[in-house]
Amino acid sequence: MEKVSNYAVQREQWRQRFLAMDQEALCRKLPELEAAGDQLRLWHFGKQFAVGRTDGVIRCLTDDGAVNYNETMNIYTLFHYCVPGTRLTGNWLPFRDLRHASPFAAAFQRGIVQPLAETFSGHEDLLPGAAEKLRGVGLGANGYQLPAFACIPMRLYFWDGDDEFAAQANLLFDESAVDFIHVESIVTIASEGIRQLADAAGLPLGGKAF
Repeated sequence: MEKVSNYAVQREQWRQRFLAMDQEALCRKLPELEAAGDQLRLWHFGKQFAVGRTDGVIRCLTDDGAVNYNETMNIYTLFHYCVPGTRLTGNWLPFRDLRHASPFAAAFQRGIVQPLAETFSGHEDLLPGAAEKLRGVGLGANGYQLPAFACIPMRLYFWDGDDEFAAQANLLFDESAVDFIHVESIVTIASEGIRQLADAAGLPLGGKAF
């Protein structure tokens, strides 16, 4: 008997959860969702995805590549965990200060923030173009805002290194992020974001990334 991967099992479980959802209520919770015939469409890090309303399958509309596991889980968990009435607050926090994030803060720093800094160390000039490919916008000299989802923007700050100091980076999220999605899923979102940034810049992902 062919062995089924845990990833495939989880994809299927979450597909079934989506099919059991009240899709009209889901659209009211997430105004960024566009109902287009038999699809619900939304953007995630510069790519448009469609979720089949009758089969629950997620497809990418902006390129021919397969939808990876992180993209799949980010979309399904956004649908599942979003609290009705949640809105952006304008209060930006580092991951460690988000509600319930502290147990994961050290791993987030080690597996996401540090690899991001190492990836663009000596390549700061590639960040603006990479951010633009992800539909990001600049925030002054050192910052960029990336639309992980319209409801979960992610702010990235990067300072290149010199002879005395290593390159440094930071990621900020709106305080409301943990009301749109589970805090552990924010780790997956950030992981996908830095991977796509590195790909857009044509760089290998540095450090010991997740």
